Amino acid sequence: MTQDAPRLAMVAGETSGDLLAGLLLGGLRQRWAGLEAVGIGGPKMAAQGFQAWWPHDKLAVHGYAEALRHYREIAGIRRQLAERLLVHKPDLFIGVDAPDFNLGLEERLKAAGIPAIHFVGPSLWAWRAGRIDKMRRSTDHVLCLFPFEPEIYAKAGIPATYVGHPLADAIPLETPRVAARARLGYTPSERVIALLPGSRRGEMRHIAPRLLAAAALLVKQRPGLRFVLPVVPGLRSMFDALLTEHAPGVSIDVLDGRSHEALAACDLTLIASGTATLEAALFKRPMVIAYHMHFLSWQLMKRMRLQPWVGLPNILLRDFAVPELIQDAATPEALAREALRWLDDPAACARVSARFDDLHRLLRQDTARRATDAIAQILQR
Repeated sequence: MTQDAPRLAMVAGETSGDLLAGLLLGGLRQRWAGLEAVGIGGPKMAAQGFQAWWPHDKLAVHGYAEALRHYREIAGIRRQLAERLLVHKPDLFIGVDAPDFNLGLEERLKAAGIPAIHFVGPSLWAWRAGRIDKMRRSTDHVLCLFPFEPEIYAKAGIPATYVGHPLADAIPLETPRVAARARLGYTPSERVIALLPGSRRGEMRHIAPRLLAAAALLVKQRPGLRFVLPVVPGLRSMFDALLTEHAPGVSIDVLDGRSHEALAACDLTLIASGTATLEAALFKRPMVIAYHMHFLSWQLMKRMRLQPWVGLPNILLRDFAVPELIQDAATPEALAREALRWLDDPAACARVSARFDDLHRLLRQDTARRATDAIAQILQR
């Protein structure tokens, strides 16, 4: 390695990881213009010059039941990637989220003398606290998105740095609502609901039908409502079939990606739990969080749950600031009912928007610079 051109390996396992890794790579390239980065990633990373040996959607599975069905393929990819990196050793490995895939890979690379950083620490404070021992064995340093996380890792003897959340830097403090509406063809007075069912095939199968059926109920009660739904490239044909089945006759503006435009333009979002809920909070949007998975996956997950909240905005605010409808509670009727409550209560919308603004400022820490500083120190050792 030269200080001008380190060679990194990275793995991001789904759309949200690709987005975060792409933002991180942008910061890294500002410091090291000749940076080389290889591994597993998606289009946001590719736009920063990343060389993907496998596409990130190979790892995008939904729940334990689906993970078991794809275990052999995913384990094979991890084995092949490890073998390739052990032959052509990078200066540093960065695992971006995807802990079930990345921690085992990090452990093997770390044992071979390749420094391993984990970006986006697993939610030990919300699920699977026992994972901390695996983290200690696997990683040299954790780059934390949330301010309370470094103390948790420090108690376990794991070096960690709070770097803020890159989305808080990328999303403006003042939401560009008027411009987003103009681009999508909505007038300032129209009521717009964004439907975000998730970025993985399993999420689309489990959650999209509920959101679509809720839209069908809402449009019967409020005929003037507009709906916009961003779809991850590659899932459009699957979504079109679900739309025909669950919301026939409902006019929904379907976008190829462009979820930030949809969130900027909308008054409210019905949204799958995950990183997208934090994006919605950063756009200061009221939301109804929904999640549904295979029955067996849910039985396993609920036993490992450590907090009453599931959605990231509620976890960070330590309050049910927005409603959560999880598993059997995520019915179309309940989703429509909670959506109408937001639409009929502008004062509540203003209050939650103010809380989200405070959260945005807390997470806005120039993540690319902070993370790059931490990575530079590790490379210098």
